[in-house]
Amino acid sequence: MGLIRLDPADNVAIAQTALRGGEDVDGLRLNAAIPTGHKVALSAIAAGQPVLKYAQKIGVASCDIAAGDHVHTHNLSFTAVDQTYTFGTNLRPATVPEATDTFMGFDRGKGRVGTRNYIGILTSVNCSATVARMIANHFTPEVLANYPNVDGVAAFVHGTGCGMGGDGTGFEALQRVMWGYARHPNLAGVLMVGLGCEMNQIDWLLEAYGLEHGPLFQTMNIQNVAGTQETVARGIERVEAMLPLANQATRTPCAVSHLKVALQCGGSDAWSGVTANPALGYACDLLAAQGGTGVLAETPEIYGAEHLLVERAADQATGERLIDLIRWWEEYTAANKGSMDNNPSPGNKAGGLTTILEKSLGAAAKGGTTPLNGVYKYAEPVTAAGFTFMDSPGYDPASVTGQIAGGCQIVCFTTGRGSAFGSKPSPTIKIATNTDMATRMAGDMDIDAGRILSEGLDVPAMGREIYEQIIATASGAATKSERLGLGDYEFVPWQIGATM
Repeated sequence: MGLIRLDPADNVAIAQTALRGGEDVDGLRLNAAIPTGHKVALSAIAAGQPVLKYAQKIGVASCDIAAGDHVHTHNLSFTAVDQTYTFGTNLRPATVPEATDTFMGFDRGKGRVGTRNYIGILTSVNCSATVARMIANHFTPEVLANYPNVDGVAAFVHGTGCGMGGDGTGFEALQRVMWGYARHPNLAGVLMVGLGCEMNQIDWLLEAYGLEHGPLFQTMNIQNVAGTQETVARGIERVEAMLPLANQATRTPCAVSHLKVALQCGGSDAWSGVTANPALGYACDLLAAQGGTGVLAETPEIYGAEHLLVERAADQATGERLIDLIRWWEEYTAANKGSMDNNPSPGNKAGGLTTILEKSLGAAAKGGTTPLNGVYKYAEPVTAAGFTFMDSPGYDPASVTGQIAGGCQIVCFTTGRGSAFGSKPSPTIKIATNTDMATRMAGDMDIDAGRILSEGLDVPAMGREIYEQIIATASGAATKSERLGLGDYEFVPWQIGATM
């Protein structure tokens, strides 16, 4: 195994295994050791000239680079890209399938279909977080044994909800998260718990989003109930009353068109854009062909690749919404004295990713090849079918929280360095980019997409396997993260703006 050149236009290739300096590999004399997944120059690149991977610019040479040199942070620099955008010039509609695929889901009516059957305890403010956890912790596996159709009682707590300053953007985003979870089809019942004096008033949420009290939707405020202990006791009583009702839900055949899948990555490496991300993109295409929805996110992690998504925009307005997000992030990072190249992380760089441009080009592959049919605010309800995009930070828990609030009932999470992420109420399928890590972290990884390299599988075959795993998971098959009990601490609404 030697070097992998992803496109004939590239002037760098990837080392498939660790290579020694001084050896000849694929006709190229290496001037230095090249770690697995790292880049080597295929030809001389003068200082200031672009370095190309995926036939796209991933930065510029910060000094003269000779053929056979290791290309990484010491000689490759980030540079802001002045993109020229064209709208809808690369539209490839999904192939119409021969048959309609189904999964076994919970039909909640009015087009809402769940893949899990939880009771959720939502908090309006951090001040009610402990009470919510106390209520949820009462419902141990032993207590829930009498309710086999209920997947669990989960508390969704966060560190904000009051002291929120600025123009209201952060407050609105938090309310969208709360509404999205309160109406999520993976929750059979909801208990909302507040303190009473917080900025994020529960009553305002109910009025703004038309939520109504009922046997499976209840609210409480600690100050009104008479304190912590009494609120916990009454909260347990209310959840106990919900359990028999939630247990009546059963799985029935539902069309895959009802599925919304979050497309996510974390702990990426150089193989992310070669194996797992393109394979997940192929699965997204299969989902879109069935009328389902794939939701890409992490706006800072498509920076430098957004022009490729704009070319797939179903109309100019959709493409312009995506460009507006990019411009907002440029202004946001500048105002906070940051840089769009703050990402990749140290772990990403150790795995061979040098600049955000390089990372973004690989990350965008998760979105497949079909038209971009919608662009959404953070935690906004996703209503379009097919491939869509949601604004979010690159921080995985915050990003996934927004995607779930937008309606995603399944999360597909690719990782190269390894991740211990999980989520509730929507389960996470973790997809390894390389076989070494998949073997080392076998207890965490659901799928080894590294077999594209280690076993010679092609991307469509791997994508089909991911798609079938999505259907199995939607039908109730437990993921590795579910078996490990992950997901209780990964609910992290994006906190936008100053804390006052």
